Amino acid sequence: MPSPYRALFGRPGTKSFSAAGLLGRMPLSMMSIGVVTMVSQLTGRYGLAGALSATLALSAAVLGPQISRLVDRHGQRRVLRPATLVSLAAVAGLLLSAQQRWPDWVLFVFSACAGCVPSVGSMVRARWAELYRGSPRELHTAYSWESIVDEMCFIVGPILSIGLSTAWFPEAGPLLAGGFLAAGVFWLTAQRATEPVPHRGEQHANGSALRSRGLQVLVGTFVATGAIFGAIDVVTVAFAEEAGHKTAASLVLAVYALGSCVAGAVFGLLHLKGHPSRRWVIGVCAMAVSMVPLQLVGSLPLLAVALFVAGLSIAPTMVTTMALVEEHVPRSKLTEGMTWTSTGLAVGVALGSSAAGWVVDAAGAERGYLVPGASGVLAALVAFAGYHRLRPRQAANAAAGPVAAGLPEGGTAAAERQDGQPVG
Repeated sequence: MPSPYRALFGRPGTKSFSAAGLLGRMPLSMMSIGVVTMVSQLTGRYGLAGALSATLALSAAVLGPQISRLVDRHGQRRVLRPATLVSLAAVAGLLLSAQQRWPDWVLFVFSACAGCVPSVGSMVRARWAELYRGSPRELHTAYSWESIVDEMCFIVGPILSIGLSTAWFPEAGPLLAGGFLAAGVFWLTAQRATEPVPHRGEQHANGSALRSRGLQVLVGTFVATGAIFGAIDVVTVAFAEEAGHKTAASLVLAVYALGSCVAGAVFGLLHLKGHPSRRWVIGVCAMAVSMVPLQLVGSLPLLAVALFVAGLSIAPTMVTTMALVEEHVPRSKLTEGMTWTSTGLAVGVALGSSAAGWVVDAAGAERGYLVPGASGVLAALVAFAGYHRLRPRQAANAAAGPVAAGLPEGGTAAAERQDGQPVG
């Protein structure tokens, strides 16, 4: 392991909570695709399968930030275990109702309740932030490592979920995903020494972390970014099917995640200077530009190469996003703030998947890649429009002068936080 990563895991407990986070995040890449595979096998109704998957994703997008807000206030152990038990009970109900052919509305109720799942990635990143607060170099490496873990989940998870549901029995994929969730969350919450200290009472009086203007920009951009991911998944499956090799779609998508994984590993080794907002805008623009070659590919091998290149910009942008969340969200709301970015992605994935499916049905798979292309352009436009909210304000205030900046003469200390966010 390269030296920055070796040094990162020198602190007691870091290996254990990172490993628990890996297990707890596996359902992120397994549950939705597992539900689609299970329901389509049991009923042959792909429309129902897609609708249940979308319900699950949107429910998690709505409930996830609320769970994380409670975590910031009461602690990970007190909140995550009950929330996980509710989610697991709902997953069990979904599997039983699908197997027993119960009415469709019952399946939708259980899918909505199953969205009460913790954002385990945010919980782990909050532990890194607590452990290495004030050490930006170590935090950069930690967030890079967590991006690698995310991509590992997306490389292995869908293959496991689809493979088990098709080779064993239809419910096997979601069942294993539930097992990973239970093991990961209960192992993580058993580790009290590295758990962030909860922030109670008056520190939460200002409402949601989403009041931060900087976080609003990040979440808005991530909705468009999520649409890229959702559209690419759907269109790639359709492209592979049109090419007569539908089973190759999972491998091609794994190459997409591999590109991000490689970039994240390298990015964590770099010692970068300058404010992260500039790197973030560059990363979002790079994602948009990387969608151009997808409009030109005509075969699966060329598609795999294009997706690998497109994946190179993902992890660095995600890493930089976490650094910006930490900067623009108060400590007492950090877990909630990180979860809101995941919510933006989830909403975008649902929108992108729907739009891509419509375009594929109307014009074919190759035209379907126009959807992630348009989503990339939208993400870049939102990033540029909101960039001024993410720039370091101290530099701007210093250039304008303390009085012109609306600050008392003598500096910026009196305005260290505005609207619940730190001065950049």
